[in-house]
Amino acid sequence: MASKQGQGNQIDLTQLPIPQLNELKSQLDRELTHLSTSFTSLRTAQSKFRDCLLSLQTGLTTSTLSKPLLVPLTSSLYVPGKLTDATHVLIDVGTGYYVEKDVKGADDFYNRKVKDLGDSLKELEQVINGKAQNVRVVEEVIRVKVLSGQGEGAEKGAG
Repeated sequence: MASKQGQGNQIDLTQLPIPQLNELKSQLDRELTHLSTSFTSLRTAQSKFRDCLLSLQTGLTTSTLSKPLLVPLTSSLYVPGKLTDATHVLIDVGTGYYVEKDVKGADDFYNRKVKDLGDSLKELEQVINGKAQNVRVVEEVIRVKVLSGQGEGAEKGAG
């Protein structure tokens, strides 16, 4: 019940002194923070790909051919431009590479990206939930040890 499984090894948490449990909890908290940051980044990327899909569906019409628009060069730098072709677009495939695709091909590309990121988000959410459960187990063992007075000698020796 009170064990943490890591890389195939089982550790009986009730046998660890409080300083080691605190270090384990700190490590798990750091991992949880990193995973949560990664989750947020993936969610943001998925949202950007959805925005690209929306732009493909609503922004590429013959009526927009003659209208001026702003072309993003970076996340905060835009330059004036105009749409010259409503049937082909340049898509960013990563690391500064762009590929010309027809609208259907671009739509397929972005839909695949949204789906792949959704799958990754589901997997990452399961990992985050597992880490959070591990943190709760370690916290409970620490609480039980402190309440039972087992940690007094270990805490005094560590200080």
